[in-house]
Amino acid sequence: MRLNDLDERIVHALAEDARRSYADIGQEVGLSAPAVKRRVDRLRADGAITGFTVRVDPAALGWETEGFIELYCSRNTSPEAIHRGLSRYPEVASASTVTGEADAIVQVFASDMRHFERVLERIAGEPFVERTKSVLVLSPLLRRFGSGAPG
Repeated sequence: MRLNDLDERIVHALAEDARRSYADIGQEVGLSAPAVKRRVDRLRADGAITGFTVRVDPAALGWETEGFIELYCSRNTSPEAIHRGLSRYPEVASASTVTGEADAIVQVFASDMRHFERVLERIAGEPFVERTKSVLVLSPLLRRFGSGAPG
C-alpha cells in the first residue's frame, strides 16, 4: 500500500506524538477530527499503521552502552535462522541482513562494557556465526522513530 500525501502527513504527525488528538492533527493537515479518525482506522486496517507504542530512553532502563555487531555467518545461513538465534537476546534492539561483506548487523544495548562483552561472546558462539566485528556508539547523532520516509 502506498500512502497519499495526506495520509503520509497524518502518519508523520502520529509518529511525532501518537497521543495527539485527532482534532489537533486535523488542524495541522486540514481535516476534521472524524475524517482523521476514519483515515487512521483505514491505515490500521490496511496494515500501514501496525501499532502505537512508547519510546523510552534505554539509559532510563539501565542500558547505558550501545553497540553494533556485524555478523559473518556460515554458508547457507538463512535470515530466518539468524532471526531465531538473535530473538533470544533481550539486549538486541534490531537486526538486519545487509549488503557488503557482513551478512547481518545487530544493534545491541547493554548495561555496561562487561555486559556488552558477554552478549557479544554469546552471539559469537551461535552455531551459525563464523566471526563478528563490533563497534561501540560514542554519541548518537540522529535518530528517527517510525515516521517512514523523511519528511
